[in-house]
Amino acid sequence: MHYLLLGILFFVNVRSSSENRSASTDFSEKPEKIRLIIDSDANNELDDQHALAYAFFSRDQFDLEGITINNTRNGGTLKGHYDEAVRVAKLCNAYHDVPIYKGASGNYADIQNHVNEADYDGKEAVDFIIKSAKSSDTRPLVLLPIGKLTNIALALKKAPEIAGKIRIVWLGSNYPDAGEYNLDNDTTSVYPVIQSEAPFEMAVVRNGKPSGTAAVWVTPAEISARLKGKGIKVADAVPGRHGNSFVTFGDYSADLFAHADLHGNPPSRALYDMAAVAIVKNPDWAAKTIIGAPVLSGNKWTGQTQSSKKIGIWENFKRDEILSDFYKTIEKSAR
Repeated sequence: MHYLLLGILFFVNVRSSSENRSASTDFSEKPEKIRLIIDSDANNELDDQHALAYAFFSRDQFDLEGITINNTRNGGTLKGHYDEAVRVAKLCNAYHDVPIYKGASGNYADIQNHVNEADYDGKEAVDFIIKSAKSSDTRPLVLLPIGKLTNIALALKKAPEIAGKIRIVWLGSNYPDAGEYNLDNDTTSVYPVIQSEAPFEMAVVRNGKPSGTAAVWVTPAEISARLKGKGIKVADAVPGRHGNSFVTFGDYSADLFAHADLHGNPPSRALYDMAAVAIVKNPDWAAKTIIGAPVLSGNKWTGQTQSSKKIGIWENFKRDEILSDFYKTIEKSAR
């Protein structure tokens, strides 16, 4: 009996050890998805559309909770930007499960004192951002504004307590140089976001230089060769911005490029906003430098604040790696 009991105990210990070892070496668990809201002026140029499609088709890595819309000077009214976001969502078969909210048309300076009123410019998007940030989900919420910063600044103005639950990655500025389209569309929204307690990073643009998102350029011929006919095929054709109707995002992409003004040699367009999505997806595709929070005067950077706030600057984007993943992501969406 003594030896029988020893044998049983040995068997139980070995089995328990084996189960523990198996549990500790279980590599099947997927990495945690990134919570994401994109804030977009979707009808400006053509890079917003590619950023949205990239995110819609990357939901194996993103929990894309919604899209908020802002109005910048190109692309018509706020409705035009909203309609373009809806168009891309439909082409990516995402319209029914990723909500889209209208945000601010005006500037932060003109709206900030109205955020506690029953209604104000941008309320729908601002309320959604705040509600999402305050959810019970313990993962940080990444806010990815790829237009002006107005909706983000208003959300922080109305509910500053969300700062500890969010991370802001802005496609904007030519830092340390002056100007840039997103910045110029609402300079009054930039400093309140930088000086908030929320983590803040800028993916810089820097047209004409190799260090910004401007370096992630593509030609119409490359888009046509890599994307035409690619992407999930939707059942109902979607009318395009320039006419015609489309059933794949790849065909719509080629049409956008066919109607775009081109720049540089070779003639091309930069996918600035798409590159910002890429570095949230994989931070190895650019270099981040931590600096003291800078001061913005008008549209010019004039030094650093005396506060202890630090921000991140994303630069030196790996064009080939980013575009390779972008193309593969669109292509595999149809499988």
